[in-house]
Amino acid sequence: MLTDYHLHLRPDEGGTTFERYFTSANVERYLAAAEAAGIEEMGVSEHVYRFRQALDLWTHPLWVENAVDDLDAYCEFVRGTSLRLGIECDFVPGAEERTEELLAARDFDYVVGSVHFVGEGDAAVDHDGFDVWGGGGDAEAIWTRYFEAFGRCARSGLFDILAHPDLVKVWGKGRPLPEGDLRRFYEPAVEAILEGGAAVELSTAGLRKPVGELYPARAFAELVVEAGVPFALSSDAHLPEQVGFGYDQGIAFLDQLGVEEIAVFEGRRRRLEPLGARVG
Repeated sequence: MLTDYHLHLRPDEGGTTFERYFTSANVERYLAAAEAAGIEEMGVSEHVYRFRQALDLWTHPLWVENAVDDLDAYCEFVRGTSLRLGIECDFVPGAEERTEELLAARDFDYVVGSVHFVGEGDAAVDHDGFDVWGGGGDAEAIWTRYFEAFGRCARSGLFDILAHPDLVKVWGKGRPLPEGDLRRFYEPAVEAILEGGAAVELSTAGLRKPVGELYPARAFAELVVEAGVPFALSSDAHLPEQVGFGYDQGIAFLDQLGVEEIAVFEGRRRRLEPLGARVG
C-alpha cells in the first residue's frame, strides 16, 4: 500500500480561500493524481493555523493573519469526500491541554504534529518572514532549539504522525550546519518519539526544497528503524501535481533501510500495511 496523508488542498500563497479550493472538483484533481501514482489512501491535513479555533492555542502574527476559516466546516467537507480526515497541528508549548481538547472534539483519522517555530518568540525555521536565522545565527544553537522543541512535540503524545522531523535543514547550503556528528541531535529525538508513541513521517517534500533531500536524513532514519518506530509516507503536497512527488526515491530509501510496512490510520487508530510500489 501507498499513502499520502500530509497534503493540503490549497497552496500556501495568497488568495487561497476555503471556497475556492475546498470543492469537489479540486478533490477530484487530487484523487486522479493519487490514482496515477498508485496511491491507495490519501488524506488531507490542513494547517491548523488556517482556522479561527487555533487562536485559542496561540496568537502568533502568522496565525492571526490566516485564521479565517471554520475548523468544523473543514471537517464536514472532508467527511463528504473519500479522503481521510487529518490536520497538521503545530506543537505549541504550554498549550498542550488546549490542543488536546481541540483535537479530541473532532473525529480526525489522524493528526500530523509539526514544529516550525522554535524557542521563545515568533521565529521559524522555514519561513522567511519569521526567520530564526536572522541573516546569520549560530547553527549549533538553532539546531539545539529546534530539536528541543521537536522532542517536546514527540513526547507530548498529542499526535499520530510527526511531520518532516528534521525540518531545520530545509534551507540546505543556504544555512550553516552544526559541526560534527548530527546523531547527537537525532538520538534524543528518537528517545522522545518512543515515549510519545507516534509514527515518523517519511516526507518527500524536502526534494522540492533547497535542501534537496528526504526528511528525515538517512542517519536519523536509521535510528528510527533501529528503535522499531513505524513510518508514515507523505508528500506534503500543496498542488495536485505534487501528490506522490518523489515517491520513487522515498520508496527506494525505505527499501534500503529494510522497511517493509507503513503506518495506515483510521479513527486515530494505527495499523501497519505492506509498503507498495509507485506506478506511472
